[in-house]
Amino acid sequence: MEGVRLASRPGANGEAVRTRWAGTGRQWHGGLVLALAASVLTGGCASRERPTVSTEARDRAADFRPSVKPEKYSVATSEALAQFEGPLDELYRLGPGDKIRVDVWGRPELSGERTVGPDGRITMPVVGGIKVVDLSADEAGAAITEAVSRAYADASATVAITDYSANRVLVLGRVAKPGALHFDQRPTLLDAIALAGSLPIGGIGADKAALTRCAVFRGRDRLIWIDLKALLTGANLAFNVRLQRDDVVYLPDADDQLVYVMGEVHKPGAYTLTPDMSFLDALAQAGGPTPDAAPSRIKLVRPAMEIERDIDFGDFLDARPDLNYALEEGDIVYVPRNTAATVGYYLQKISPLTGMAVFGMAVTQ
Repeated sequence: MEGVRLASRPGANGEAVRTRWAGTGRQWHGGLVLALAASVLTGGCASRERPTVSTEARDRAADFRPSVKPEKYSVATSEALAQFEGPLDELYRLGPGDKIRVDVWGRPELSGERTVGPDGRITMPVVGGIKVVDLSADEAGAAITEAVSRAYADASATVAITDYSANRVLVLGRVAKPGALHFDQRPTLLDAIALAGSLPIGGIGADKAALTRCAVFRGRDRLIWIDLKALLTGANLAFNVRLQRDDVVYLPDADDQLVYVMGEVHKPGAYTLTPDMSFLDALAQAGGPTPDAAPSRIKLVRPAMEIERDIDFGDFLDARPDLNYALEEGDIVYVPRNTAATVGYYLQKISPLTGMAVFGMAVTQ
């Protein structure tokens, strides 16, 4: 595999270059678009300033052509896999929903089972709330001992985890039992696939197995592709990445063509590319921008060609059907947060033209 390093293309004012796209001319429902745009803009739309477009970026508009399914697909490089996994931590960390057994020596009135709340705390008599989220069982015991010692002399507390409700991974796609899976430790990708049931082998259409690749989504802005065939055959066990809490594993059919809607949308993830699928179609399937979104700075990225387009959602209020671009396989729609510092950080991660490919892809030969 050969990694793809995507270079930054700064403009004269130091900002990332915006590429001008030719519109598709596809028919769209103006009334629905106006309603959706008005709803988003009334929720706190940011300013609609338009950075200058360089001549080089404008000339690259000719690179956009009708979608053609590629003969190759992209998977993560070894460097991207290591970065995605992060530091190794064998200790289980408590999360909201986990149940623990607290035993305070000599204080049975303080002992008993507790549930970690959405705020990451447990509640104990006299002592009140104690934050235990992201702590191991031993660390939680020490935190409870310190809190109890303020009211009781010579207090000593121990913690045992009785229900690992928070440590879940969602597995979707072509597995026998898709859904949320719970683990008592940090699982690997193979652990999740095995617990989700055997892959449905054979058949056609919806019954056909996907043994070529799978995607792991982490949060709203991180995605990595795994060569599933190499992993399952033992050809490259480096693809057996360690998963984190709330990761989403998606196994598509071998011939699925996908686009991605990430960032501040209600349902970020991968969506099947349908004939004549447009920018607005993809955004609608993802539930539209959240109240925290910056709809005036949406990015439409085509990694395969190293080009991107900035879209101001407010332009749809001006009845601009030429902006409702047709999507191609692998396109990314990214909706940033409505905070300048956060926007800059996430766009560094998501945009091929700003120097960092968080997707960590390499083309298989």
